Amino acid sequence: MKGFVAGVAVSLIGVAAVLYTYFAVGFAPVATSAPAMPFEARLARLALHARIDKEMPKTVPLEPSESNYSAGARLYGQHCAVCHGLPGREPTAIARGMFPKPPHLFQGKGVTDDTPNETYWKIANGIRLTGMPGFEKTLSSTEMWQMALLLANADKLPPSAKAVLAGEAEPPAPVTPVAPAR
Repeated sequence: MKGFVAGVAVSLIGVAAVLYTYFAVGFAPVATSAPAMPFEARLARLALHARIDKEMPKTVPLEPSESNYSAGARLYGQHCAVCHGLPGREPTAIARGMFPKPPHLFQGKGVTDDTPNETYWKIANGIRLTGMPGFEKTLSSTEMWQMALLLANADKLPPSAKAVLAGEAEPPAPVTPVAPAR
């Protein structure tokens, strides 16, 4: 039994040494143009979803209304569009140069499959090592919920919110702030 335990310990130390060497001598891809490391996306997604499931708010304090969608559209245009794009527009130079590539939230599969609660968590906290900043210290809880509602319902927005995203209209006045979700 002692031999087995010693073998496991030596194997673990060997794996740790190989991983350290991989990073320390510069084999790990770090440029945004380099391919992902083995298992990078899978491990990052696993950790992200486990954390979100544990910490995301359980209730949505705002109603999905036309005024909240329009306010969320204005905020999205100011804070998110440079990376995540706008409906019908090509990605910006900033978005094309990022790794991992930020998802275009209004084309194909965006975040409309996510609940507003999950999207709120991502907006508030950001996602480490992706370029996605957290807005918890710069936006109010109401503003983050407005964007979360907009994105969770991006496939069924009213014309007024679409007009704000297209830069054709001004959104209505902001609604009264809600209490923080945490």
